[in-house]
Amino acid sequence: MADDETGTYLVKLARDAIAAYLKEKKIIKPDNPPKIATQKLGAFVTIQAYPKKTLRGCIGYPLPVKELGQAVAECAIAAAVGDPRFEPMRLYELETVTIEVSVLTKPALITTKKPEEYAKAIKVGRDGLLIEKDIYSGLLLPQVPVEWGWNEEEFLCHTCDKAGLPMECWRDKNTKVYSFQARIFTEKQPNGEITEKKLAKEK
Repeated sequence: MADDETGTYLVKLARDAIAAYLKEKKIIKPDNPPKIATQKLGAFVTIQAYPKKTLRGCIGYPLPVKELGQAVAECAIAAAVGDPRFEPMRLYELETVTIEVSVLTKPALITTKKPEEYAKAIKVGRDGLLIEKDIYSGLLLPQVPVEWGWNEEEFLCHTCDKAGLPMECWRDKNTKVYSFQARIFTEKQPNGEITEKKLAKEK
């Protein structure tokens, strides 16, 4: 997984990618990336309004389909102008938002004897979730349940809801539940110091 130096590189890359696109509609390529940024890893870029920390955009690649650096650059632009929940960002907004990059492990299928055991197989503060059923799928990053104060069952329910499924759908034997972990790097303030976000202790 990414170290602190790589995390700083990725957050700066995300901000630079957004700036270049908003100024010139240019999609930049990673310049002199650290070795791990050339490996294929899942990644999400989250944009938050500062200081209220309200969501302004979040887009990512759950699976390791692209080199990490390129994935971050593309996701940053998509989070800024392509998240359907928000109006496209304007250049002046860059000084009013913080950028967060999550580097993901590959989602692993959770196997249990019965669906009710999923809540015991995951940990808030450690795991992110990906839920699939039929053509529907939804993902929530590890930081989401911590920020909202959810327990494990609530986390499962809200991930189902994110997938467009009934909130109790995780109890259906035909629903697949995957977990993954992430290292999360974030700006303390717009274009400010970059640190690794530490989540609440596991329950």
